[in-house]
This record gives sequence, structure tokens and C-alpha cells, in this order.
Amino acid sequence: MSNTAPRRRPSPAVYRRRRLALFLLLLVIVGVVWLLIAQPWRGDQAAAPTPAPSVSTPSATPTVSTSAGPDTAEDAEAAATATAPPADTLPECTPGDVTVEAVTDQSTYAAGQNPQFSIRLTNTGDDCAMNVGTTTQSFIVTSGSEAYWRSTDCQTEPSDMIVTITAGQTVTSATPVVWDRTRSSVDSCDGVRANAPANGASYHLAVAIGGITSATTAQFLLY
Repeated sequence: MSNTAPRRRPSPAVYRRRRLALFLLLLVIVGVVWLLIAQPWRGDQAAAPTPAPSVSTPSATPTVSTSAGPDTAEDAEAAATATAPPADTLPECTPGDVTVEAVTDQSTYAAGQNPQFSIRLTNTGDDCAMNVGTTTQSFIVTSGSEAYWRSTDCQTEPSDMIVTITAGQTVTSATPVVWDRTRSSVDSCDGVRANAPANGASYHLAVAIGGITSATTAQFLLY
């Protein structure tokens, strides 16, 4: 018969201590792995700057060309709004519907500066149709009772363009008419023209379009 004493099984308290030690060891291992992967000491990278919001540019006021060049039709078409009724279904604009203004780019011109003229239309009535083509446009420069220059004296290839002018709409010439500071006449188109007086001479610009004449003139000085 063996005298070897039977092995004693560890108590429940010993098992609990062993499990706790194993659990703590696993926590240490997990923590080391997380530190190696996350590397929190590096800090966050600087965030990329947020692009500034784009600012839309409001659309320019529709314009009507006063030039006799090839862009006249395109400029005139820009005056008609996309939602406006077709021009051929509307009544013709009258002086009671539309006001016409003469516009100069400056009030005083130094020697060598050529005045630039435009027409501004404002519809104070209901929607109406108007011929804004070069066949209906007129620019006249006067001083006192004398007319020094007319845009129609040497005009070439005038054209018609019927557009809709909507209620409350204001349109201005897209391409100004430039005066070369000379006297004009129907007989001087191919010849040398005399210069208009300068040295502070006062002039007035009158305009008409679509059968409507500007109620007032625009004054300017030539030096």
C-alpha cells in the first residue's frame, strides 16, 4: 500500500486569482497593441481648409445693341425676357408705355477723347413690342440750333429687330455709338470731315428708337 499523500486541488480562491492575473495580462497586451496601432501621441493632422463658398454674380441687365455691326441681332434678342410673350402677340410700344433717354459715357471730354452714346429704355406700362433695330435708331448731336452730327447720315445696312419690352423693364444699349467729333452730312461719308468746335464747346445729344424720341437731351462738353 502506497504511502504517497493524495494531491490537493487548489482552492476556489486560487482559481480566481489565476483568472484575474490572466485577465490583467490580456488587458496589458491589448493596450500595447492599441498604442502601437493608434499612436495617439502624433496628434491629429491639420484639417484641410474648407473652400470658401462660391458667390454667384447677379446677371447683368438685358441690353439692346445700338450698333449696326453683325452683333446687333444677338444683343437685341437679349433684351427680351425668356418668359415674355411673343412680340407678334403684343401691341406696339407707344410713348405712353416707354420712356427713352439719351446717355453719354462722360459729361466732359478732353482733347482726343471721343464721346460714346447709348440709349436707355424703360417700360412704364404693360408688356409691348418694339422695333429696336438700327433702322429705327437715331443719335443727333446739336449745339445751339445747329445739328453737327447725325448717326443716320452715313449709316450702312440698317436692320429691323422686333423684341418684347416687359412691364417695368429697363434696357440699355450694349454697344455704344462712338462720335469721332466731326461734322456729318450725307455728302461727307466718303470724304474728309471738318472737326466740330472744341475748347469747352457745349453740345446736346438727342436720341430716338422705335419711333419714340427722348424727352430730354444729354449735355456734354468738348475740349
